[in-house]
Amino acid sequence: MANLLNVLLMIDAAFIIILVLLQSGKSDGLSAAFTGSGDLNLFAVQKERGPEKLISRMTLILGIIFFALVIAIQIV
Repeated sequence: MANLLNVLLMIDAAFIIILVLLQSGKSDGLSAAFTGSGDLNLFAVQKERGPEKLISRMTLILGIIFFALVIAIQIV
């Protein structure tokens, strides 16, 4: 049982990594804060649409599954 949970955890982690790499950047990053380039508005609301919304939700769901698997492995 524990081996199956470990395999599921590794597969879940691989999918999370892939989905995070597929996500597009939402801002100029931290370098813009130091250099002053670009319009840095940390509290701007940006709507996700289409594939970005799907990738974001899948990442959230897989993250929740990841933590559930970690807890399940610790219990077993």
